[in-house]
Amino acid sequence: MDKIWLQSYPPGVPPEVDLDEFSSLVDLFEQSVRKFAARTAYVNMGKSLTYGELDELSARFAGWLQGELGLGPGARVALMMPNCLQYPVAMFGVLRAGLTVVNVNPLYTARELEHQLKDAGCEAIVIVENFAHTLQDVLPSTPVRHVVTTGLGDLLGFPKSLLVNFVVRHVKKMVPAWSLPGSIAFREALAKGAAHPLRPVMLGHEDLAFLQYTGGTTGVAKGAMLTHGNIVANLQQAHAWIGPYVREGEELIVTALPLYHIFSLTANCLTFFKIGAENLLITNPRDIPGFIAELAKVRFTAITGVNTLFNALLNHPDFEKLDFSSLRLALGGGMAVQQAVAERWKAVTGRPLAEAYGLTETSPAVCINPLDLPEFNHSIGLPISSTDVSLRDDEGYEVLLGEPGELCVKGPQVMKGYYNRPEDTARVFTRDGYLRTGDVAVIAPDGYVRIVDRKKDMILVSGFNVYPNEVEDVVASHPGVLEVAALGVPDERSGEAVKIFVVRKDPTLTAEALIAHCRQGLTGYKVPHYVEFREELPKSNVGKILRRALRDASTPK
Repeated sequence: MDKIWLQSYPPGVPPEVDLDEFSSLVDLFEQSVRKFAARTAYVNMGKSLTYGELDELSARFAGWLQGELGLGPGARVALMMPNCLQYPVAMFGVLRAGLTVVNVNPLYTARELEHQLKDAGCEAIVIVENFAHTLQDVLPSTPVRHVVTTGLGDLLGFPKSLLVNFVVRHVKKMVPAWSLPGSIAFREALAKGAAHPLRPVMLGHEDLAFLQYTGGTTGVAKGAMLTHGNIVANLQQAHAWIGPYVREGEELIVTALPLYHIFSLTANCLTFFKIGAENLLITNPRDIPGFIAELAKVRFTAITGVNTLFNALLNHPDFEKLDFSSLRLALGGGMAVQQAVAERWKAVTGRPLAEAYGLTETSPAVCINPLDLPEFNHSIGLPISSTDVSLRDDEGYEVLLGEPGELCVKGPQVMKGYYNRPEDTARVFTRDGYLRTGDVAVIAPDGYVRIVDRKKDMILVSGFNVYPNEVEDVVASHPGVLEVAALGVPDERSGEAVKIFVVRKDPTLTAEALIAHCRQGLTGYKVPHYVEFREELPKSNVGKILRRALRDASTPK
């Protein structure tokens, strides 16, 4: 369709971006560390790393990967850690060595971790010791040959590193016992890497940068192949959109969403890296009082998050006491921003909370609202620069303007495909090369896009995808379950929560026992909040359980 959204672009936002400014993410990195060498790049728990220090440390880690491990171009390295200084050091080190980053949610269960490490073919992993016991359970059945462990405080400097690690290990008891023979400490890897000068690797737009795992439109976790070109394109698109509101070398962005999530990775870690911003890493954003205490120490200019995070901040009495005079940009993504939250955010901070929309498969940004939007508009915004969208019916034909259709996307940020899954890749693209998002939308005459329904059964819990098939597989593995169906129901805190409908095989089975069973095989946000037992589940004439029939009749219990 015609790009009618261009008429509504904010002043200064171009219709197209320069895709050739950087040949790769490493090119971007090297330009920024030269330009902003003395400026602070990342801050965590009161410790800062300058761009120059990050350059040195990431080069050491890259040298260790190349010189000590002998990993060749494209080898997969998994990173399993929350927001801490080790993440950017390791991530940029992996990329500079010419390798591929595989981001892993540190809250994964052993089953989830094993699948991802095997599917990606990871040869090495960097893991915070808090989660090492999970790796211990599955390591022998994965291709991982090299394990790097680190304590949360390892890069905080003496004596703070010792103090933080002691508290985490022995006071808060956050590190379950683990044993990984042959593993190496992160600081030791950096020390050994100093003896191996980084061998520059020629990288281009087609080289793979990240295998970013997602369920896509089904419940099977798949690796979206995001190239250097994909990510460079999206950070260029994001920068073009925020450009009129930010100043090079003067920004401080708050990063509470985990960097292993594609939203935070591209928007915070990489886009703001281009402009020499200071990045405040929040390790545990669930600790709202501690989070607000960190915010009180700085004059932050930008913040990103999901609706549930903004809501939690607004509901704490200390948040409104903060100084918001420097704040220029607040961006919500990962899940729908609620009107009540957006309106209260503006009332408290004086700045609008702009909603954005994206997918793992699109690196992730597709649409963003203007950052100076005067009031909440119930839309996901406008397609960003160098992006084309099309609304299609079930046969793949474009619908008329104003009619609902599946939102399909084409642009340089769209993934190369799913790793080793050609059939899934073919299924998610239209004949003319558009990515099917699985979301039904309408486009207004002024180009604003509004999501009206979700074509796929994916559940969105606090910005994280939960796929019913995966939940159902775990529930069905309980010997007392005959049949199960999972779906999402509205939840005030998380947007949606998981509800399961169960036909019992064992009449004594309780909801508490089922939830306890699920906690053994599912990350916390995937665990059902509601359990409803039924005598039978609605089915189609071929025996398929009809989730929509359950959804239409369901209310949280």
